[in-house]
Amino acid sequence: MWPKLEEVSIFIRPGVTDMRKQINGLVPMVETVMEKEPFSGALFLFCGKSRTLLKAVYWDRNGFCLWQKRLEEGRFPWPEGEEAVKELTQEELSMILSGIDFRNRFRRIEYRHVG
Repeated sequence: MWPKLEEVSIFIRPGVTDMRKQINGLVPMVETVMEKEPFSGALFLFCGKSRTLLKAVYWDRNGFCLWQKRLEEGRFPWPEGEEAVKELTQEELSMILSGIDFRNRFRRIEYRHVG
């Protein structure tokens, strides 16, 4: 059962994750690498090196669920660095699943001089 996104926190793990990992490999990463509580009901997102496979792990009342999406074309927009875990909004998750890079949706304006 997919969680009600309006009721859960959504966390993305930047960088590369070994996509051979299943629930028993990803849940410990939630605790040790992401430093989050896996039983919180939050949705935790992971992506591999090729950025064509995304996995989501979450706790659902009496067990962990693993959901995955594989792209047939294109790549998921994913932060490549090993920066800190980020919390996403429901809208940002929707954009990622649609292949939209929400981090670059607006071009930054840089001012060179006044006048």
